[in-house]
Amino acid sequence: MNAKPRKQVHLAAHFPGVNNTTVWADPASKSQVDFASFEHLARTAERGLFDFFFLAEGLRLREHRGRIHDLDVVGRPDTLTVLNAVAAVTDRLGLAGTINSTYNEPFELAKQFASLDHLSGGRAAWNVVTSSDAFTGENFRRGGYLDHSDRYRRAAEVVEATKTLWDSWPADALVIDRERGVFAHEVPTTAVRSSQFDIEAPFVLPPSPQGHPVLLQAGDSDEGREFGAKAADAIFTVHGTLEAGQAFYADIKGRLAKYGRSHDELLVFPAATFVLGDTEAEAHERARHIRYQQVSPQTAIAFLEQVWGRDLSGYDPDGPLPDIEPDTTTEITRGRVRHAKDPLAVAKAWRAQAEAANLSIRELIIEVTTRQQFIGTPVQVAEQIDHYVQSDAADGFILVPHLTPAGLDEFVDRVVPELQERGSFRTAYTGTTLRDHLGLRHPHHHTVAEGARAS
Repeated sequence: MNAKPRKQVHLAAHFPGVNNTTVWADPASKSQVDFASFEHLARTAERGLFDFFFLAEGLRLREHRGRIHDLDVVGRPDTLTVLNAVAAVTDRLGLAGTINSTYNEPFELAKQFASLDHLSGGRAAWNVVTSSDAFTGENFRRGGYLDHSDRYRRAAEVVEATKTLWDSWPADALVIDRERGVFAHEVPTTAVRSSQFDIEAPFVLPPSPQGHPVLLQAGDSDEGREFGAKAADAIFTVHGTLEAGQAFYADIKGRLAKYGRSHDELLVFPAATFVLGDTEAEAHERARHIRYQQVSPQTAIAFLEQVWGRDLSGYDPDGPLPDIEPDTTTEITRGRVRHAKDPLAVAKAWRAQAEAANLSIRELIIEVTTRQQFIGTPVQVAEQIDHYVQSDAADGFILVPHLTPAGLDEFVDRVVPELQERGSFRTAYTGTTLRDHLGLRHPHHHTVAEGARAS
């Protein structure tokens, strides 16, 4: 009986934005707006032969108790501007940007990502996210217009329209002049008709090296999973444990057949952090220290206030949870909130968890905000990551280092060689595009490079 072939681990590097992972107060932490930070992390990821560099996106500064949430670091350059700059200082690393489908139009999205794909030689990826948040919408002329139930309907139409534009140039529309470049003739008018869009014009760019930049998606609702199974090349998830990862993996892969897609046409990437030590005990002690840096006393109270909807500044973060119930009529935080929508249910579950383990407020918040972590020696962390991938809990991980920008350095130096030793990770890039790195097929249509070869 033939043994199951070893899956290859895929890795990506997340440049953090607003979160409770990055320790901005650490002396080793550098600016989140200086290009040198983006360049350092991207070059490190490419040195480690990672698949791609990942940027999240924020469209409005979070507010807490009527003020800008001052425990967040705010202010970050535009995603596409950063990725185009990173393209100039890297050669093979994929470039993935999170851009909201709610507040952008298909034509500009198609042009922006096709441009990045051309300029980078085929390394662009778009993480498609949605929003029905009227608070965020106040930064746009359509503020608050989109019902929550309509967010994926719009996203599906945006993606379909964007793909139509990318596919609109036929092979015979390209004329190659070896001295002067690429010219076009008889480029057809592209018509897109949907409930939200009425586009009728020739697209402005020839097909890019990947044809379609890679599409990522991050929604976890049933509707989001269906959208991902139909349209995405990769899914960005938050499922941390092995069992939860396996359940999500089986579910999302099981939805592909209805869309005529095979098992290997969609990759699953949970987010994960890591902490290394020379011994397992050292790694766990270091992880504990980092978590206490990430969740300060002020952060713990602010996070609790998001659920309770009350000013809890008079409570001791090292004391027990409040004995009062949440105020369900108040929205104390506006913007990104990381908990379920039913405050009473959350409070009940948290009280049970705190009572069972005798946890203080701060200790509880540390527990409930900890994402998937790989902790141990480099050999142990490599084994853990490989086990998740070989056990079909993931195809790889988007790593979120706790320090910007040098937090990935030790992983590349110490863990990547261990993964390579296990035969689970590449020892060199074997292709030039992000689709090559991810093992994804290229869409079947004519590209500029193919036209040039044909001429």
